[in-house]
Order: sequence, then C-alpha cells, then structure tokens
Amino acid sequence: MYSSRTGLTLAFHGCDKKVLNQVIQKNKSLKASTNSWDWLGHGIYFWEYSPSRALEFAKALSKKTDPTITKPAALGAVIDLGRCLDLLDYQNLTEVKEAYKFFKQTVENSKFSISLPKNRVTKGGPDLLIRELDCAVIQTVHSLRKQNGAPAYDSVRGVFWEGDSLYPDAGFREKDHIQICICNPNCIKGYFTPRELSKDHPAV
Repeated sequence: MYSSRTGLTLAFHGCDKKVLNQVIQKNKSLKASTNSWDWLGHGIYFWEYSPSRALEFAKALSKKTDPTITKPAALGAVIDLGRCLDLLDYQNLTEVKEAYKFFKQTVENSKFSISLPKNRVTKGGPDLLIRELDCAVIQTVHSLRKQNGAPAYDSVRGVFWEGDSLYPDAGFREKDHIQICICNPNCIKGYFTPRELSKDHPAV
C-alpha cells in the first residue's frame, strides 16, 4: 500500500565526462548494469542526493590499471522512484527474506550441481562489494512478483555501509551512502549537469 514513493528525488551517476555529454547533449540513455554482483539487482545505479560520492566513485575507477573512465564526472538525474522496493522499509525486508528462502530451496533442489552464490570482499578491503548473493535474491524478488501477477517494482533503494570508521567505535563509516537502482527507465524524468555554487550568495 505504501510502496509508491511520492515526489521527486535528485540522484547522481558517476561516469566519464564523455558519457555525461552524450546524455546531456545527444539525449542518449544510460545503460542498465547487469553484473552478477550488483547488490540491488540489475538496473541503472545512482547515489541519492550525493554528487560528491558519485564523482569520488568515478575518480576511483579512473585510477585503475585499465580504466573505463578517463575524465571523471557526476551526472545528475531527476527521478520518480515509483513503486519502490525500499530496503529501509521493514515490511519490504520481509519480502526479501522470503525471496531468499525460495531461492535457496530452488538451488538445493536443482538437478544440477550448483551452490548458492556468495557475497565477497574485494582484495585489500573489508567491505562486501561483490554482492552476488544479494543480486540473485533481489532478482528473485522481481521474478516472484512477475509469477504471482504482482505489480513490478520500478526501483530499489538501500543504504550501503562502506569504508573505514569515521572515528574509534563509530557507527558511521567514511563512504556510507544511499543508492538507488532504477529498474524502469521511465522513472528518470530528466538529466542535468550539477552546477557550481555561487560564492556571492548563501548555499541553499
């Protein structure tokens, strides 16, 4: 009943400057990510209200050995979350838990010799960035809703705990953020290039 989110959300996508220009100037669309480790399932990923985190992500990718990004940029988007699988909503977590049970049973009963996918840390870090189990479970949520004739989710939203602690015994970490995965591209009402604040006026 309360899964539909009202109002518009500003969100940001870390990318190469070339991609930003193609979207803004040539009306190109962002491609959905379909990696097996995408923690919120398959879709187009954004950081909610955090252009700085989107840009930091793009900068990190540009420093890799074989970078997919050479000129880091943050692309802004105006989004209507529509029917949202919001993982900050207690009731929705129950649906995800039930999807896990179904997925686990399906794997265990398979005639093929397969095992449950796992969430894993990346080399040199403590964070579970490779989220193959979570991706499979979220995709199962979508599949079960389709099988049961329930309305499809337009988006998925969750909080990601990441990075070192801000200070000793802190419950906050350096890169904590809320991320959005857009399943229905019609949720994206428009794109924009984030502008610099005017130094002659107070920030709003």
